[in-house]
Formats: sequence, C-alpha cells, structure tokens
Amino acid sequence: MDTAERYRRFAAMEARGHSPTYERLTDAIAGAPDLLVLIDQLPPARRQPNLLLAAVRFLGGPVDDPAAFRAWVLAHWDRVRATMLERRTQTNEPGRCSVLLPVLARLPRPLALIEVGASAGLCLYPDRYRYRYDGGAAFGPSDSAVVLDCDTTGAAPLPDRLPEVVWRAGVDLNPLDVADPQDARWLECLVWPEQHQRLGRLRDAMRIARAEPPTLVRGDLNETIRDLVAAAPAGATPVVLHSAVLAYLPDGEREAFAATMRELGCPWISNEAPGILPAVDRRLPPGPRPDRLLFTLALNERPLARTGPHGQYLEWLPAAAAS
Repeated sequence: MDTAERYRRFAAMEARGHSPTYERLTDAIAGAPDLLVLIDQLPPARRQPNLLLAAVRFLGGPVDDPAAFRAWVLAHWDRVRATMLERRTQTNEPGRCSVLLPVLARLPRPLALIEVGASAGLCLYPDRYRYRYDGGAAFGPSDSAVVLDCDTTGAAPLPDRLPEVVWRAGVDLNPLDVADPQDARWLECLVWPEQHQRLGRLRDAMRIARAEPPTLVRGDLNETIRDLVAAAPAGATPVVLHSAVLAYLPDGEREAFAATMRELGCPWISNEAPGILPAVDRRLPPGPRPDRLLFTLALNERPLARTGPHGQYLEWLPAAAAS
C-alpha cells in the first residue's frame, strides 16, 4: 500500500477506539500531499505512523490540532527526519508480562530470561510486578507500584506464584537505557496521548529497571542468541522470549531465528501477530482467521493463546487447555 493508505488504515484500524488524537492526526496526514512527499523520502521501514508521531512529540511539537501539527512538521522537517532515522518504534510495554506469566510460571525454576528485541528490558521483570486477572485480587510483590490488569477467557492456567528469575539479559539493535533521560523520554513518547495509565505504569517499571539494570547487548538477534543462551547461569532454565519483534525482520531472518531456536531446544516463548511465524499459524485450531491486531502466544511454536498487544487480554485456546 502507498503511504497515504498506510496512514488511513492506521487511523481506522489501530488508533480508532484507542487514541482520538492519533486517529485525527493520521487521517489528516493521509490527506496532506506535502507531508506525504516528505515521509516518502524516508526508507520504507522508517515511514511508520507511530515513529513519526513519537518523533514530533519527542521534539516538542504539537499533536492536539492537525493543522498545527502539519505546519510544525513542515517547518521542522530536518529535525523530525533526523529523529526518525536515529530512533526506532521500541515500545517497551511491561503489561505484556501478564500474558507471559502463565507460561513462565510453569517452567522449571529458577529462570534465566533472555529477551530478543528487548528495547529497555522492561519485560524481563515478571517477578517484580503485581498482577490482577479478571478484576480479582492483585498478587505479587507487595511493594511493587506496577499492577498489570488482564482480562481472560478460556481455561487459562492462571498462576498462584511468580517465577523465580536469577538472570535477565536482552539483545536489541539499539538498546535503551532507562537511566538516560533522553531514552526514558523516547519510551514515554511511544505511549499514545490518551493512555495515561500505560504512561504511569511505564514510569513505575522504569524505576524498577533503574534499581536492578538488566544485561542488555547491542547487536543482531540472529548473531547473539546462541551466546546469550550459553551465558545463562548453570542450574537455571534459559528462556528466550519476545513480543512484537519479529515483524521487523525480513522473512529469511525470521526463519533463521526460528531454526536456531529449534536447534537450541530451550523454552522459547513468542508473542507475535498473525503471519509472523508460519509454524505457529499452521498449528492454530480451526476457526475464524485471527484478528491481525491480536497476537498469538506460543511455546516452542505451539500456540497457547491469543493476546492483546499490550497484555490487556488473554484468550486461552481450547487445544492448549487440553494438552
């Protein structure tokens, strides 16, 4: 699709119902030829609506009014362009731990967590957050300010205890440091304007990561994953996990990663959109085609559940409950 259609679809299918501000802006961008010409000068991977909107907010530009947004971007395009080329859409949503937890809690403990596409590593702290499923009582560390809410359907194996994590490591092409004010601000700008609860949760999670920084490696996931698994402490179960990451890889690199994970044989938890891991899609139970805005949670390519992209929803699959 061309850039105008991409922004229209973002407005109608992603922002609608979640961010009126971004719905208005991206719909207006789709009808602004002068902005589209500038966006089309960027590499295809850098034309994402999320990236443009976050870059403008990061630079202090207006997002409340489409006309003011357009005028500001045209006047400051060199700075916007530079930010879009330097930064990435590294949304680091700790809420995703609520859908990872039922899988992590069933693995042999203690765990050595390894996240690919880790951003700042905020999903490496499932044992440091509190959880509330279906509006029930929250459980987890009593001193944690982070409470993750998740609605469930199906026979989800909700845990009665948290995993024991003894090591946290991640890899990213551009790892973010929550102790760096600019990196922390970028993470905040990736949260959509009306999502105040997510923003507060992000800030609380960053405080946890600042107090106990993870090991973050700069590099390509295919070039580093073997070394990271080998570096896990003796006696711990190495667990590789990722969420909304593999979509940014070409098909060949995705398959290379999947082949490596099959060879390594350690627990591999994926939480990705439909069409990203063909082996997972083939094993989904019969039924309607999965909504592209829902992810599929899988363990070693065996689908377990459909999930909300920010961990707000967990639909455990019947086949997973029976196995």
